[in-house]
Amino acid sequence: MSEESSAFDHRAFLARLTSRPGVYRMLDANGDLLYVGKAKNLKRRVSSYFTRANSCRIQLMVAQIASIETTVTNTEAEALILENNLIKSLKPRYNILLRDDKSYPYIYLSADEFPRLSFHRGTRAAKGRYFGPYPSSGAVRETLSLLQKVFPVRQCDESYYRNRTRACLQHQIKRCTAPCVGLITKKDYQADVDNTVRFLEGRASEVIDDLTEQMDVAAKQLDYETAAAFRDRVISLRKIQERQYVSGEKGDLDIIAAASEAGKVCIQVFSIRGGRNLGNRSYFPRASAEVPLEQVVSAFLARHYIDRPVPSSLLVSVEPEDAELLAEVFSQQADRKVKIQSRVRGERLRWMRLAQENAKTALAARIADRLGVRERYEALQDALGLEEIPERMECYDISHTSGEKTVASCVVFDQQGPLTSEYRRFNIRTTDIGDDYAAMAEAIERRFLRIRKGEIKMPDLLVIDGGKGQISRVHEQLESLGVGDVQLLGIAKGPDRKPGMEQLFLFGTERPLILNSASPALHLLQQIRDEAHRFAIAGHRQRRAKARQQSVLEGIEGIGAGRRRDLLRHFGGLQELERAGVEDIEAVKGISTALAKRIYDYLHGD
Repeated sequence: MSEESSAFDHRAFLARLTSRPGVYRMLDANGDLLYVGKAKNLKRRVSSYFTRANSCRIQLMVAQIASIETTVTNTEAEALILENNLIKSLKPRYNILLRDDKSYPYIYLSADEFPRLSFHRGTRAAKGRYFGPYPSSGAVRETLSLLQKVFPVRQCDESYYRNRTRACLQHQIKRCTAPCVGLITKKDYQADVDNTVRFLEGRASEVIDDLTEQMDVAAKQLDYETAAAFRDRVISLRKIQERQYVSGEKGDLDIIAAASEAGKVCIQVFSIRGGRNLGNRSYFPRASAEVPLEQVVSAFLARHYIDRPVPSSLLVSVEPEDAELLAEVFSQQADRKVKIQSRVRGERLRWMRLAQENAKTALAARIADRLGVRERYEALQDALGLEEIPERMECYDISHTSGEKTVASCVVFDQQGPLTSEYRRFNIRTTDIGDDYAAMAEAIERRFLRIRKGEIKMPDLLVIDGGKGQISRVHEQLESLGVGDVQLLGIAKGPDRKPGMEQLFLFGTERPLILNSASPALHLLQQIRDEAHRFAIAGHRQRRAKARQQSVLEGIEGIGAGRRRDLLRHFGGLQELERAGVEDIEAVKGISTALAKRIYDYLHGD
């Protein structure tokens, strides 16, 4: 049904409009779609646009209406599904839209004689097992990478697998048992597949217990190499399994928290599957500042879950409009009851608060990034007199304790902010103890040899935590490598070593540059310098602690030899103990809550 005129006659249209459920589409004079909506009663819902005092956004939209088309449905639930499909496919100007509308990724285990483990997104038509969904592709790839180190199930595609005549590099680095060339029996391969399935089904504790038992047996038989291999498997599994304080949850649920500020909205989704936290993801729906948060959450749930896997429980920080209708549609879709809850307590309340905090943090970061990063880069260009705005910056720092276990860090920033995936650390071994100049030169040499090979992008600006002498030494090292097209900048602390008093040494200039403490350029340099410093210290502490495993634990009151042995055995080493939370430490036999808290605080310097 439609109605068109140069000035839309809504009274004539409404007089003929049905009161049945359905979907309405509002179009402008050019036939472009303005808005798609659903209604339990079409006449009542469409009338409200012309008879109520609507927001400025709605008034602007109504003023552009040249025609309205409707589709009648049997139920409001059918209308919701149709509305969702139309919004996803047509993306009307005034609807709330998700910028990232990809499907959830899964881990896929094929049904072959020697099954393949792989990343999957899209329809689940192929035979085999699908595990997930995961909140992001990064979570899937990280899990696959870690699993491959523990249970070397093949991850190569079929064409590669079928045409091998000798084992590939993955076999050489012990991440595949080479079933392609018959280097493992079907029975042994299936054992790795079974352990992988048990872990992905949420039965990781069973797998870890089995491996720990095998480790103990090998150790008693003095087969220390095999015992060490089992220990490494336990460590890797614990990395994937990290509970992150999910307790009391055995099923599947998503926690959805919303935050709004400065006309922007962030929706944070935490995914719990089989009682394990699979991670979280931020969404930034396109919505007008005038749209109530309840309406944004309602639209998000519809766009996000209709025609997709939906867990049995959805915990929301803001009760959405049409909550009952959404639960009805999701339940029909999943063929089981789906609950939408906004009132929670206990552990679920703690998770909800965590999700809300993450939503606020992500939103604040996005607003700051959009408003401030470009300004900081432009200010840096002006302050240093650069011909162009730097596209990529690298900053280096050195950390050690009296020359012991020296570590150099490299952090990378582009115009979007930190590129954490490209951060690198260098364990310095070839220089004299305490020689920071030589340590920096070694790190620069190792990094730029890879840059020269084309493995890494060349930075536009190279920032060194140091003064004139340090950047001169770095310049010499770069010249010896034949690198001459990168700008060098040193950041030295001022006379009182106070933030805001830094001296900047741009290579090739005689005098240091001192920027105003309120300068956006200085703030950017402080940020990248502090990040390099933090990353170097963290690496040094890890390296030092690894060399002093026993002595670190001996400093904790209430931890004797037996408990130290149990802790290290449970976690497979001090590094994994440092990664654990209080609840993980408390799970070790004989460790009370108070003692677990004491251990955690001691290891984290509190």
